[in-house]
Amino acid sequence: MADEYSVVRWSSKGQPESRHLLEILISEGYDPFEWSDNAGTIYEMHSHLEDQSHWIISGSLELTIYTGDKFILEPGDRDFMPAGIQHSARVVGDNAVRYLIGSRR
Repeated sequence: MADEYSVVRWSSKGQPESRHLLEILISEGYDPFEWSDNAGTIYEMHSHLEDQSHWIISGSLELTIYTGDKFILEPGDRDFMPAGIQHSARVVGDNAVRYLIGSRR
C-alpha cells in the first residue's frame, strides 16, 4: 500500500451496496466490519497500527489527516489510510453515517 492517504470517489451509477463492497474488501485482503456513527460524533486525532480503508454506505464522514488536509467522504467514496497516519474524523450533517472499515496488517 502507498505511504500516503488517498481517496477514491464513487463513480458507479446508483447507491453503493454494502454486501458487494464487503466482498471487494475481503478479496483485497482486508478484515472488514460494518460500523455506524450518529450525527455529531467526533474522533480526536489518532492512528492505527494497520492499514485501513473506510467505505461509506450512507451519510457523510469528514477525515482530517496530520497535514491539515480535510476530505469529506460521501456514499460510495472510499479512502486508503496507511498504518501510522495521524487523523481525526467527524460525522458531517444531521444524519448518521454507515460505513465499512477494513483493516489489513
